[in-house]
Formats: sequence, structure tokens, C-alpha cells
Amino acid sequence: MTVQDWFEKRKQAQLQRRQLEGRVELDMDPDLWMKCVHCDAQLLKEDLIKNEMVCPVCDYHFRINARTRIKQLFDENSFEELFGEIKPADPLEFVDTESYKDRLTKAQKKTNLNDAVITGIAEIKGNKVATAVMDFDFMGGSMGSVVGEKVTRIIEKAIELRLPVLAITSSGGARMQESALSLMQMAKTSCAVSKLDDEGLLYINLLTEPTFGGVTASFGMLGDIIIAEQGARIGFAGRRVIEQTIRQKLPSDFQTAEYLLKYGQVDVVSPRKELRDTLAKILEMHKVVQ
Repeated sequence: MTVQDWFEKRKQAQLQRRQLEGRVELDMDPDLWMKCVHCDAQLLKEDLIKNEMVCPVCDYHFRINARTRIKQLFDENSFEELFGEIKPADPLEFVDTESYKDRLTKAQKKTNLNDAVITGIAEIKGNKVATAVMDFDFMGGSMGSVVGEKVTRIIEKAIELRLPVLAITSSGGARMQESALSLMQMAKTSCAVSKLDDEGLLYINLLTEPTFGGVTASFGMLGDIIIAEQGARIGFAGRRVIEQTIRQKLPSDFQTAEYLLKYGQVDVVSPRKELRDTLAKILEMHKVVQ
């Protein structure tokens, strides 16, 4: 049996199991319908968008891109993008199965972004904040030189304007195509956060699905207050790598936002619909303390 035959046989077995369980596979227009990856419910896209991309059946939080996150969280027309002109280069002329230049071009066309983070100044219920919003759709939200540079610059701008900073992360970690240049961004962004702390300015992390690797090992987990979106997976190495290393089965909820809250790694776990109110309250309290 070839590998292709094995996958085809497995696919047929899954289809038969669904039919036996009474779950009918419907041939629906993908432009109108979406299937919940958690409970298999068929959902109208229009209703899902109105519900902030949260499944109304099982409360699963779909992954959303940076532009959608900005629209959901910040006051209408308050977001002013900064440093959007910065573009990635290919100093190592890296090639694996595909050249890095080609990968960048495809990611830029897919997302209409220059790289995996959008930075700027915005307001949440009238509270002004500097922000960096990562986008997993751009090469898995990987942190390369541009991401590190833009995060550092927005923190420096916050120091200049005396503003709190909100970093919204969604990343698989460092960008391997930039090798050591990517790893250096961990130190660079961490130093910027340290300067923010020296200035006595508030730094908030909002960890979303998923946040892993070099981002959690740097600016992603250094916040004065760390908020995780409900159900988000957060960690450094992946679950499978850890299990293979320690030769033990990990708990089913390992590396979820709720698991991290239980063990004191995050301060708040919030449903998506409550994030805007939660952040506004924190920013208001910060004003009072100042």
C-alpha cells in the first residue's frame, strides 16, 4: 500500500464514521458557509462575522487576522498606522524548497501586508495606546527583522508620546529564513520593553491563538499585565516536541490559556467579546494610578 492509498483509505473511514454518527457532509458554498473546526457545525459566514468569529454552538474562537483584530478592538477610525513602509529584505539569499524572496512575495499578496505585524496608535473607548498587532497569516506570524524593528519602534514612539503599549501576539516563533538575524530580534524587543519599564509606562500583552517560540521568549511575555484570549494555545516548543523529549503524555489542556492561568503564567483569560471592555478598564485604572 502506498502512502497516498493509506491517506485515501483513512479519509473514507472518517467519512463513513461521520455518516454513522449522523453528521452529514453538506456541499455548501464556501463563500457563504464555514465549518467549525471544533464541533463541525455548519455556520453562515455572515452570522459568524457578526459574532466576532466565535462559534455560537461551542464558543470556539476562530483565528482572525490583524486587520480584523484592529477593527474589533479599537475605536472606529482611531487607528493610525505607523512604520508600515518598512519591508523585509533577503540578506542571506536563503533557499529551501523555495526561495525566501518568493515566500515573501506570496505572503504579501495573500495578506496585503509588508510583514507579520501592524503597528500604530489607536484608542480603546477613548484611551490612547500604542500597539503592535501580529498576523499569523503572514508566514505563520514569524518574527523576522522587520517584526523586531517595528515592535521596537512603536515602543520607542510610546516612550516619546508617554503612552501605554499593547502588544497583540499571534506567532509560530522566529523566522528560520533569517537565521541569527531573526533570533537577534528577541534581545532587541526585550531591551525596548525594558526601556519602557524604566520610563514607568504600562505594557500589556494580549496573547491570541497561537503564540509560540521566540515571541513568547521575548516581548510576548514581558507585560505588566498578560491577557490571554479564551482557548488560545500558548507556549515555547510545541506539544509533540515536549512529549517526545520527556517521554510523557501531557494533559489535554496543556498550553491553553486556561492552563496557563491556573499555574500563574497569565493574569487574565478573556472571551473575545469582553476583550475591549477588559482592556479599557485596565487603561482607565492606569490613568488613575498615574
